[in-house]
Amino acid sequence: MLVWMLRKIMSDREIWTGTALARLLKEKAGYDLSAPSISALLNDQPKQMKADTLDALCTALECTPSDLWVHTPTSMKGA
Repeated sequence: MLVWMLRKIMSDREIWTGTALARLLKEKAGYDLSAPSISALLNDQPKQMKADTLDALCTALECTPSDLWVHTPTSMKGA
């Protein structure tokens, strides 16, 4: 199972709002993300993500994709 860690990464960097994240994305990555898109990223684990968005998040937050998602193996019943 993948666990979305965006809020933790943001709090580790003292980024507390979607507005602050949007500003950081623009300043550090030159990437514009709409308020509804940022809200969706903050409130739910994404089911899919554009590579450009992932790249911008990693650039702005100075992290890697493996920081944003933590993988926990799903146990297989009956295996």
